[in-house]
Amino acid sequence: MTEKINHFQDLQIWRKGVDLVKSIYSLINKFPTSETYGLVSQMRRSAVSVPSNIAERFKRFHNNEFRQFLYIALGSCAELETQLVIANELNYITHENRKNIIEDINHISRMIYNLIKKL
Repeated sequence: MTEKINHFQDLQIWRKGVDLVKSIYSLINKFPTSETYGLVSQMRRSAVSVPSNIAERFKRFHNNEFRQFLYIALGSCAELETQLVIANELNYITHENRKNIIEDINHISRMIYNLIKKL
């Protein structure tokens, strides 16, 4: 028997998105201050967009609308992955940091794809 989800905070995919945000915020605290309004700002917005768009489901009543927000979350995952590659190329993060967070992003992306397929 499956458990009824009454709030977006009960979703594992949303919690993983929040964990991703925390990882990104922790990582970008070490970036140079010259990136505050550049890469840091972009990475914050991309990361926060993932769980935020997943949470939209509980304010939307149609699967088509929810599906659209999930696709936006996927786009944010791709943006964040690109930004991690750039940060690594600029030597702001290590290859290991990039690899670990991209693995998390890929896991979240697979969860989003599976949720889209179920709608």
